[in-house]
Amino acid sequence: MRMINYKENPEHKTAIIEINRPKQLNALNNEVITELSNKLNIIEKNSTIRSVIITGVGDKAFVAGADIKEFQNFTKERAIELSKSGKIKLFNKISHFPKPVLSAINGYALGGGLELALSTHIRVSSSSAKLGLPECSLGLIPGYSGTQKLPQVIGVNLAMEMILTSKIINAEEAYRIGLVNHVVAQKDLLDKCLKICKLFHGASPESLSSAIKSINSCYLHNGNDIESTEFGALFETDNFKEGVNAFMQKRKPNFN
Repeated sequence: MRMINYKENPEHKTAIIEINRPKQLNALNNEVITELSNKLNIIEKNSTIRSVIITGVGDKAFVAGADIKEFQNFTKERAIELSKSGKIKLFNKISHFPKPVLSAINGYALGGGLELALSTHIRVSSSSAKLGLPECSLGLIPGYSGTQKLPQVIGVNLAMEMILTSKIINAEEAYRIGLVNHVVAQKDLLDKCLKICKLFHGASPESLSSAIKSINSCYLHNGNDIESTEFGALFETDNFKEGVNAFMQKRKPNFN
């Protein structure tokens, strides 16, 4: 059985990736991480795809965590390598992906599953989803950037409480604290994500990429310099010229 399903929606210029391990509640293992990484490499080079949606198969789990049995006998050194390689191969790749990436959280998003969602640029949740980072209850901590990204999204105080108490919250609470952008009924989840993806058509691919890079730099000491550099570089793109011409001619731009 394939670990991930892949399809494209030409109307919305969107790639849809489904993690396909329903019997394991779509738990992450090395094979899933590698397949997701490889698929993103292909998507990045495909100019017809403007955005990506990541979700899980079924209505029980987005990703219910990492596959614990895969690394229960790891040494310290191998565990450090697991954490670092996972970030490089997938989690940081998603965060810095030059095209918008959405997570359609269709059920449990726990541990590595919530870390995967935190790596995406926009999070849309079904009303039945449950979210949390319960690693401390296993004698661990989040290892795929959860301790870094969650405080940036919801603030240090709330992140401390969620992580230290292994608290699992529902979708409405996740929306209240800003962890997810939208909460919709399960049946409307993919449609909501596709509607958001269609909004990206009003922007040039280069501006979306520059915006993602600039926003990701907001916690860096040179974030303002990165923003200025990205701002200036867009002036040399054909799509900027098209955007200005469209504005002057009072029409919608036709971005390449």
